[in-house]
Amino acid sequence: MTTSPLLTDLYELNMVQAYLDKNEDGEAVFEFFVRRLPARRGFLLAAGLEDALQFLETMRYSAADIAWLKSTGRFRDNLLDYLRDFRFTGDVHAIPEGSVCFPGEPLLRITAPLPQAQLVESRLINILHFQTLIASKAARMVLAAPVKILSDFGLRTAHGAEAGNFSARASYIAGFASVANVLAGQRYGIPIVGTMAHSFVQVHGDEMKAFETFARARPEGVVLLIDTYDTEAGARKVVELAPHLQADGIAIRGVRIDSGDLTAMSKKVRAILDAGGLKDTLILVSGGINEDVLQGMMKDGAPIDGFGIGVNLAASIDAPSLDCAYKLQDYRGTPKRKLSEGKQTWPGRKQVFRAYNSDGRMAGDILTVEGDRQDGEALIVEVMRDGKRVGAVPTLAQIRERATRDLARLPEPLRQLQTGIDYPVQVSDALKGLAAEADRLTKR
Repeated sequence: MTTSPLLTDLYELNMVQAYLDKNEDGEAVFEFFVRRLPARRGFLLAAGLEDALQFLETMRYSAADIAWLKSTGRFRDNLLDYLRDFRFTGDVHAIPEGSVCFPGEPLLRITAPLPQAQLVESRLINILHFQTLIASKAARMVLAAPVKILSDFGLRTAHGAEAGNFSARASYIAGFASVANVLAGQRYGIPIVGTMAHSFVQVHGDEMKAFETFARARPEGVVLLIDTYDTEAGARKVVELAPHLQADGIAIRGVRIDSGDLTAMSKKVRAILDAGGLKDTLILVSGGINEDVLQGMMKDGAPIDGFGIGVNLAASIDAPSLDCAYKLQDYRGTPKRKLSEGKQTWPGRKQVFRAYNSDGRMAGDILTVEGDRQDGEALIVEVMRDGKRVGAVPTLAQIRERATRDLARLPEPLRQLQTGIDYPVQVSDALKGLAAEADRLTKR
């Protein structure tokens, strides 16, 4: 997926113009991280790295881009010439996609000549922020309804086409089973699912006729929407229709309910289906589903097999953004530290080490300076050198496996989505010492 490099903030170009005017092109280190968690969140699930690396590899300014920038009258020839020949030649280190992570931990580190590192800021944040946001939301839903079928129905309420595709990818990483978005199926290989709309039933007038017409048009994996008029009556019609379809080799895989008290209605529909010999027919529901609803339904023993989840996923309604940043940590070998009130940063190239308990659960992380060895697993790895990928590109399936593994390793209170649980992230003495050095070197 390629996007114009003009999808950036003007201040990036303004700064690069000034850097070029003064030949300020030394090696810079920037890191992307989340400052703090939204309310009720206990962890994050890193996502978006593959799209970020693809952006860095393919970022090019076309002749039309250069001509338009020139037409604005804002920029001098030295910047236009620089952009015309632009290629990202830096190094990238990152926490792999699908990893559980916490505030303050660098999800991505860019080491590159200063103008390059500055130019890529806005789009990198755009990619990593959104996919991490959605993957983290999806992970909460997966934990709330283990072994249930979760499907991303969020395309129509996503904030734009790219958001719809990124939501599909991020939720699949977190453990969702499928997506309604057909393009996501083509692009990422995610299984696609779909039933019918209420309008399909209304067009036919007769509900039974609508069910049969749909089933014969799409005989594989038939799922019928039964709540257009009367849900229980719809379920009885499914029972009546089933043997006629079965005679022609068509099985009804499931029914879907999209309204009302989903827990109570699922129990009634389950009883109707079971009494009619359709014990293997799934009950799928949609409409207003989030992790709290899922936990409530699991507690109430709702006989629901799967959930279609829309805007609560694709827009992460309760926490639609993360407080994240992409900040300078070192320039020309000198540690740099932002000291703004409430937004102080830790300087330098960093590493995160993770310790585990005897049962394999995460016990705590240490944020430290690169090269300062600590006990535990080092999380940040090299993924790009001199603008080229390092090692094999993980498949989406492999990223998903990592997420499954990391979510299983969460401390049990975080797996249960309990609030008020602070996972320990310790700052090493080495990093504190580097911060003191940065403070000493800073001219205020």
